[in-house]
Amino acid sequence: MTQTNSQSPVPTPEASRVRPDFSTIWQTYGTFGILVLLFAISSAVSPQYFLTRDNLLQVLLQSSVMVLLACGEFFTILIAGIDLSVGSMLALTGMVTAKMMMSGMPFWLAILLGGVLCGIVLGAINGMLVNLTQLHPFIITLGTAAIYRGVTLIISDASSVFGFDRAFTDTIAGRVGGIPVPIMIAFIVAAFLFFITKYTKLGRNIYALGGNAQAAFYSGISVKLHSLVVFVISGACAGIAGVVTTARTAAAEPNAGVGFETFAIASAIIGGTSFFGGRGRVTGVVIGGLIIGVISNILNIMNVQSYYQQIVMGALIIIAVTIDKLFTRKTR
Repeated sequence: MTQTNSQSPVPTPEASRVRPDFSTIWQTYGTFGILVLLFAISSAVSPQYFLTRDNLLQVLLQSSVMVLLACGEFFTILIAGIDLSVGSMLALTGMVTAKMMMSGMPFWLAILLGGVLCGIVLGAINGMLVNLTQLHPFIITLGTAAIYRGVTLIISDASSVFGFDRAFTDTIAGRVGGIPVPIMIAFIVAAFLFFITKYTKLGRNIYALGGNAQAAFYSGISVKLHSLVVFVISGACAGIAGVVTTARTAAAEPNAGVGFETFAIASAIIGGTSFFGGRGRVTGVVIGGLIIGVISNILNIMNVQSYYQQIVMGALIIIAVTIDKLFTRKTR
């Protein structure tokens, strides 16, 4: 009688490999793929101008403020929140910085107090209001956006402020080794925030809070403290963006940053940040900001009216959130 071998064949490494589905591929490479596609389209539309060194630097320069705002917005979205006041905080911090310099304060001290510290305070106000009222950040930041804009108009008398220290614009809006300083500032801030999310306990706790707030609470993570921290980060980024914007335009405008929250949200969402919290990367947000910069640049090259960009950004937000929802549902 012959004896049959009832054991199943041992799977080979090749057989045990699971092919990544489209959802995984999209979440990993989708944002970069969009950027490459936009570069290809833009190069075809304007082959003699788009890929020149000066224009590419201009794209990075245009993207610098958006990357700063988007990095701050990224943290609020990471906990399934949002910050609609980043544009108003940009205007207010820029105006406070300009007013301080006009009063005779050294520009570097005005940057620290009027830009960074003021942004931190404004962000902390947002976070404390969210914690105290337990309302969704959408409601709180919608209200504070109006308040901060109103304060900006009051302290400026609805007028531009200019004529401050020339060293301020030369330092913040100048160039080092041919590279515009705003680009350096944006990528230094992004690198610092990337380090926080990747290598610190704070970053891990923020991801955990965004993934499941109740589970994070029972794990000993202070929900209120980390909610406050993400809004402080958003405010600090908006403050730095306000300083950069004021330096680039050599004037503090009371209406600066109007509608910038849309571009910041679009940069974060297009960059792969889940609108439902708990997933996203700073590197993706930077690429998302560059995508916004490329779109703006090619529309300017084609002499398309600037307000059409609002239509493009709105459509991109809807598409990106829809794709994210479909992929999140599929993963679950």
